[in-house]
Amino acid sequence: MLKIGDFDFPEELYYDDHHQYARAEGDVVTLGLSHYAQAAAKEINFVGLPRAGRKVEQGKPIGSVESGKWVGRLYAPVSGEIIAANQTLDDDPTLINQDPYGEGWIVKLRATDLGQLAGLRRCTDAGFQRWFLAEVEKNQK
Repeated sequence: MLKIGDFDFPEELYYDDHHQYARAEGDVVTLGLSHYAQAAAKEINFVGLPRAGRKVEQGKPIGSVESGKWVGRLYAPVSGEIIAANQTLDDDPTLINQDPYGEGWIVKLRATDLGQLAGLRRCTDAGFQRWFLAEVEKNQK
């Protein structure tokens, strides 16, 4: 686990420029908000989940997340088909805040090209910490 300031980044995950994570288990990719993203959003009060069976394209919007003063889009980390959405978030969207890398997962999809993960960031990559700190600074302005 990489820790930068107050934020945790599990090393087995992939991260995109929207501060979402992707966890690959075989051809199933789980999408969620990073520890940083959920903290920046503050308390999550709504998640617009995509339906199972929907075909998605890498980098395209697939849903939304809302807090009291912020609305953000969710983007597909890879192309594929939605196989599950975390319906528990309908009743308690704050699970994303409480456990972003566990019970607060958002969507699972079956990837059609796992090679697309190579275009995402790993916290073990050279430059990840520099990129992240620049993002934090940019978002504080």
